[in-house]
Amino acid sequence: MSSGWHRPRGSLAVGEDAVRLTPGDAGWERVGLRVLSLRPGGSAVLRMGEFEGFVLPLSGGCVVEVGGERFGLVGRESVFTRVTDFAYVPRDSHVRVSTEHGVEVAVPMARCERRLPPGYGPAEDVPVEVRGAGNATRQVTGFGVPGAWDRADRLMACELITPGGNWSSYPPHRHDHTCEVANEEVYYFRIAGRDGITPSREGFGFHRAYTGDGEVDEHVLVRDGDVFLVPRGYHGPCVAAPDYPMYYLNVLAGSGARRSMAFCDDPAHTWVRDTWAEREPDPRCPVTSAREGTVR
Repeated sequence: MSSGWHRPRGSLAVGEDAVRLTPGDAGWERVGLRVLSLRPGGSAVLRMGEFEGFVLPLSGGCVVEVGGERFGLVGRESVFTRVTDFAYVPRDSHVRVSTEHGVEVAVPMARCERRLPPGYGPAEDVPVEVRGAGNATRQVTGFGVPGAWDRADRLMACELITPGGNWSSYPPHRHDHTCEVANEEVYYFRIAGRDGITPSREGFGFHRAYTGDGEVDEHVLVRDGDVFLVPRGYHGPCVAAPDYPMYYLNVLAGSGARRSMAFCDDPAHTWVRDTWAEREPDPRCPVTSAREGTVR
């Protein structure tokens, strides 16, 4: 039986937005996501209301104007070519995003209580971690995680790139009420085509989500532009098909006293972590850096 957690591309499209996910759509309290494209010379105004957010270029660059501040985001050609700069925008703000040459942006959001100042995050300050080993090696780009960006109330976000043929979100883990903190989580997928750079529906991957009681046990084929919701239970692995690199944007938020991405492994598989110290990481990682162009 389907859980309804997998939302294929197009199922969350509203108007010009490729994705417009609200907490009401997801059936939870805090996390939302918008993905929108602007043509050359275009602009859009985002009314944040109860939500704080990041403006994260997926391709192209833009200018973000909010609260009397103006941030020029250099952006990138593709999520597979560069770590990008980004902007943080607070709740109760009107945000104008404009572009000279065209841009696709993701706006991960979380319903929050405090209004904090807007801010700019340079690409050069974004931590890039190579995690795992062997065919479980992946890149974690922690632009909006605690310790890297602490000027948010509830919102947490990071990017992952999994080289073709590798596994990530592994061992399977959970962020729900059975752990130290309980977080809602969204996966937003981009899959590169045969050039390894340009997102394409040609490529594909797989994602698993399941609960210990067996109520949910999904093994889903994911393609470029798909969204997967994780309200509870274990999730992982994400598997990139050979020769089709996989990117996903993780968006998390919870109602605890502090922002935390703490997790609990599925105890049946946590032993896998102990093997990584004895194995070499995949030399394809890191895939990207703050410099334009892929790292090989």
